Amino acid sequence: MAATMSNVDEIRNRVILGEFDIKNVHTTDYPGNYPGYDDTWNLQKFQKNFRIDVVQMDETSLEFDMVGIDAALANAFRRILLAEVPTMAVEKVLIYNNTSIIQDEILAHRLGLIPIKADPRLFEYRSAGDEEGTEIDTIQLQLKIKCTRNPRATKDSADPRELYLNHMVYSKDMKWAPIGNQADVFADANIGPVHGDILLAQLRPGQELDIVMHCVKGIGQDHAKFSPVATASYRLLPEITLMETVEGEKAERLKRCFSPGVIEVENHGGKVVAKVVNSRLDTCSREVLRHDDLKNAVKLARVRDHFICRYPVNLDITMFREFVKCTVIILETVVN
Repeated sequence: MAATMSNVDEIRNRVILGEFDIKNVHTTDYPGNYPGYDDTWNLQKFQKNFRIDVVQMDETSLEFDMVGIDAALANAFRRILLAEVPTMAVEKVLIYNNTSIIQDEILAHRLGLIPIKADPRLFEYRSAGDEEGTEIDTIQLQLKIKCTRNPRATKDSADPRELYLNHMVYSKDMKWAPIGNQADVFADANIGPVHGDILLAQLRPGQELDIVMHCVKGIGQDHAKFSPVATASYRLLPEITLMETVEGEKAERLKRCFSPGVIEVENHGGKVVAKVVNSRLDTCSREVLRHDDLKNAVKLARVRDHFICRYPVNLDITMFREFVKCTVIILETVVN
């Protein structure tokens, strides 16, 4: 009976990676499917099991674990990040002069996709039909640059970086031009592009750009430029179990079958023995299953309700952290 219960738990909670197939891919823990299991929805049970563990967070990326949740809700969380979180982005481009080889439309499109560092909570949505904008709903950026020859360049030089000045136009050249009282209100906000090294255009002597941009508040559902994340994805937590002791040369070969840091070898009484150190780093390549003498020594699985989420972030991390907190509250409330 214990063995049977153990098998049922594996079917319910683990996705098994085989040599030629993947087992237990479908969720089966719905009410009445398994005798002896109470799978009816319970808010207290969900609150007890559900958690978010932040693994790594910096100014450009966030990695966290969502545990105790179904794939449908985890995917809903991903889609919310892509399409429902507001940000500021370039909406209108006023080109007063463009003598570069890039057409106005292409240049405007490139400018629109530059992520802007500004807290959208401090701005309002622009009203429909409002073409001008005000200090409460618009950020104005300017790009004014002209390429000239470098008088200090050596005579025989052929390097454009030495021959010309301002021949590479980067996002750092987009300067914030405050509207109304924005200079006082956002004095410490450091409004501008998130990254200053995005190449916009290349110029040659005599060519110049004179552009004014209006940034407004929007969501990714309206246009991808408003999406606060780049590739939003998640994966199930890998689980690697050694079914038997692996020693000697087999241990070294087993280590090479996985990503660095997953398997390590230790010296036990003069014998080299393999040990699982960090299953999280595994890419689930199943390379070990190609070895006839190793494939039965390892069991490869993924934890069904443990999602590893990693998102490159294109907005202020403080706002993103607040969004995560709010989403947890929503998940705990709405699914009831």
